[in-house]
Amino acid sequence: MPKKFTYRGYTLEELKKLSLEEFAKLLPSRQRRSLLRMLRGTHPEARKLLAKVRKLSKKGNGETIIRTHRREMIIVPEMVGLKFGVYNGKEFVVVEVKPEMIGHRLGEFSQTRKKVVHGAPGIGATRSSMFVPLK
Repeated sequence: MPKKFTYRGYTLEELKKLSLEEFAKLLPSRQRRSLLRMLRGTHPEARKLLAKVRKLSKKGNGETIIRTHRREMIIVPEMVGLKFGVYNGKEFVVVEVKPEMIGHRLGEFSQTRKKVVHGAPGIGATRSSMFVPLK
């Protein structure tokens, strides 16, 4: 039997019924303060994003990707199941929000730097390779 998801003792259905102010009380202090600041109006773009989320969640369309630059937006229960295109500085990385992501920021799932993959050293890269014939 699969384990039922809970966040601080609340199931996903119970979390979706809570208002954002009530949900914010369950978050750790840094996320709580950030979310409340966004809701009070210092970040009008965050409210626009939440309005888009509510509009799409009512339609029940999980195929639509919401493109956003708001990497610092806290993931709330309303966002679960939706797909976001989160900008990483170069392109929009598609992030499908799962229940385990609640309380994290969108930017945590869209890396801004790639892993460095080095190739083989070229001719003249080391002292010994200077004397290797080219043919």
